Amino acid sequence: MTGTRLSLGRILALWCVLPLAALAQTGGDNAAAQYAAAGQHALAAGQYAAAQTNFEKLAKMEPSVAEVHATLAVIYYKQREYDLAVREIRTAQKLKPGLPRLDSLLGMSLAELGQFSEALPGLEKGFKQSADAEIKRMCGLQLLRVYTALDRDSDAVETSLVLNKQFPNDPEILYHTGRIYGNFAYLVMLRLHDKAPGSIWMLQAAGEANESQKAYDAAIEDFNKILALDPGRPGIHYRLGRIYLARFADTRKAEERDSAVREFAAELANDPGNGNAGYEIAKLHADLGDLDAARQEYEQVLARFPDFEEALVGLGGVYFAQQHPELAVARLERATRLKPEDEVAWYRLSQAERSTGNKEAQQKALAAFLKLHNSTPATPRKPQTDEEVTPQQIGGDAQP
Repeated sequence: MTGTRLSLGRILALWCVLPLAALAQTGGDNAAAQYAAAGQHALAAGQYAAAQTNFEKLAKMEPSVAEVHATLAVIYYKQREYDLAVREIRTAQKLKPGLPRLDSLLGMSLAELGQFSEALPGLEKGFKQSADAEIKRMCGLQLLRVYTALDRDSDAVETSLVLNKQFPNDPEILYHTGRIYGNFAYLVMLRLHDKAPGSIWMLQAAGEANESQKAYDAAIEDFNKILALDPGRPGIHYRLGRIYLARFADTRKAEERDSAVREFAAELANDPGNGNAGYEIAKLHADLGDLDAARQEYEQVLARFPDFEEALVGLGGVYFAQQHPELAVARLERATRLKPEDEVAWYRLSQAERSTGNKEAQQKALAAFLKLHNSTPATPRKPQTDEEVTPQQIGGDAQP
């Protein structure tokens, strides 16, 4: 973990003022004081080789001063001479057992040497007990590495959760914890494959993995195998419908769209309360220009799920297209209250308000749309879930 090695500036600052004070207390001679001063000056300038030379000479002259060995240990760590760092830390601990932070530095040095079991006590102490945020951070990052090497994956995940909570915007932590979560998910799926290779749950995991990789034929095969084992299993026809929709988006072939409608209808036959399936059918009707059918489907969905924001936006668009702007306004206003960051809702509301003649409300909605449209950055899409639906969109030829 290279970033951990490079973030030692604060620790150097904490330690490198100690030797001079210690030498003054023990009555060290002028030569020792000169080596201490030269070494600290070199450290301040980032000249670690020169600092190492001076503190090595100082350690020979003042072998009983624990702080000298501690500072030399930090220099060795910075120079990636971890075995020498371990030696100096242990010397310092024998001379002064209460010298602060050495347990953490020892743990980090041992981890770099691959001595993971020996590294654990110091790292865990630094991570759980240190009041210094930088030491806690570095020990946490090393713990991720150590726990993974020792096959203690659950502990790695727990440490990752703590790191993400305490350092939510740290890019290095986000990177390493993301890898931990991904690795843990892989191991869990691997265990599922080993313990229940032909189970419905394994087939569903395989189908979802294939779907995420756009291996649609394989995903369809996996989900159909599930239906062969359990024809009434909730959510599977819906997943198939989403796959056919994705293929339709790629190919624009009518048979793919028709297959999607068939699967969504099958889901509703199994589970009339699946609002997502009803929403997708309504949206497909709207896209085809069958506004009456779309209106009926949207209204049925909203009768059961009145806070279904995407359905409110869809129904508002249908009402507007059918020249009922006052009905559109009521649904779209509700949508913007439920999800103020939905720019499509604001855009359609501005259009509907304009049609009702409410110029002030139209300008307010338009301003909200433009603010979102011009400032919202592109973000990675989350993995698809059973709760995901096709979002409403603004037409490419639309004008505010």
